[in-house]
Amino acid sequence: MKSLKHLLDEKRRDVVSVGPADTVLQALNLMARHDIGALLVMEQGKPVGIFSERDYARKVVLRGKTSKDTPVAEVMSEKVIYVTLSQTVEECMAIMTDRHVRHLPVLDEAGAVVGFLSIGDMVKETISQQKFIIEQLERYITS
Repeated sequence: MKSLKHLLDEKRRDVVSVGPADTVLQALNLMARHDIGALLVMEQGKPVGIFSERDYARKVVLRGKTSKDTPVAEVMSEKVIYVTLSQTVEECMAIMTDRHVRHLPVLDEAGAVVGFLSIGDMVKETISQQKFIIEQLERYITS
């Protein structure tokens, strides 16, 4: 079982974020520039929400709001569930499944954000681990 610390060491660790007062348009431009589907919403160095493409579709477009005039705070998901560096990929998958979330900020021992993981990151790592196990079993069988 790989810890999140090991996973983040292999992944880009920069966390792209916006503030709650930033507009949805600013957030969308940032997401497009970095080719990501969600942003951490930070205020005074602390995570206060998550803004995702899903939030945009459901809370901006479907409600007839404009991206230029709507602050992220108005449409972000406020319930931030986070994990720590000592947790494993398997634990994160369980949390994401149980809590129906697709993104998890990762905090260090001091409570600082050190990463932001998506369900895609978890699936990719799970597949990688399974592939490794299969290769090891194949080697064992053929030797």
